[in-house]
Amino acid sequence: MMKIAIAGATGRMGKMLIEAVLNTPDAQLVGALEHASCPQLGEDAGAFLGKKTGVMISADVAQVLSGAQFLIDFTRPEGTMAHLAVAEKTGTKMVIGTTGLSADQIASLKTASASLAIVFAPNMSVGVNATFKLLEIAAKMLNQGYDIEIIEAHHRHKVDAPSGTALKMGEVIADALGEKLDDVAVYAREGHTGERKEGSIGFATIRGGDIVGDHTVLFAGDGERIEISHKSSSRQSYAQGSMRAARFLQNQTSGMYDMQDVLGLRK
Repeated sequence: MMKIAIAGATGRMGKMLIEAVLNTPDAQLVGALEHASCPQLGEDAGAFLGKKTGVMISADVAQVLSGAQFLIDFTRPEGTMAHLAVAEKTGTKMVIGTTGLSADQIASLKTASASLAIVFAPNMSVGVNATFKLLEIAAKMLNQGYDIEIIEAHHRHKVDAPSGTALKMGEVIADALGEKLDDVAVYAREGHTGERKEGSIGFATIRGGDIVGDHTVLFAGDGERIEISHKSSSRQSYAQGSMRAARFLQNQTSGMYDMQDVLGLRK
């Protein structure tokens, strides 16, 4: 039985994760974390479902993690880093879907993974990670004569751009082409930009409404174009992927992994 705590328990993703844990036969909800000013502190974590779980929403990270084997965290970078510091002490393995982490924060995850098992992925969806693999194959085949553009759309509340998933798509494509994304990415176009630079990877961002997450990679050649898309209609796929990630970590004592490892897609 996997003993799982959820960070950001009252958020959209947190609620979906709690529901996923409660519906997973080999998982047990043992903790629900929120920030200290959350008005739902002290309430049952399953109240939004009309269920009594006996797990109360808490801001006491150390207390919650002391009884958890796994923490699933889809919060903000500062929150994830605070949780990581405690998880290192309690030995609580982490499944992290937080986006917008800085290079230094990602380096901190890698340092912690020397003694703590972590799955860190910008998108936990099985379908998205299958898409990453398709993009790798396509980029290798379409490595000459095709311009590459990544278009992503999310809800109005998302605070980082481009999305972590879009950036990961760019990294997968750049790696397949033998490049580093930082060297070829174009994140903004305005005014007289001149002709498109050959070999660049462009990004376009859309924010609006309640869009869960749409991503399209366009390979535009002369006389044809190929589009590889993934569209999310629910966060349920992220939650189910997170459960697979936690199950994968059961057999890991340390190391930093992503969903390609979880799904056995690593080269």
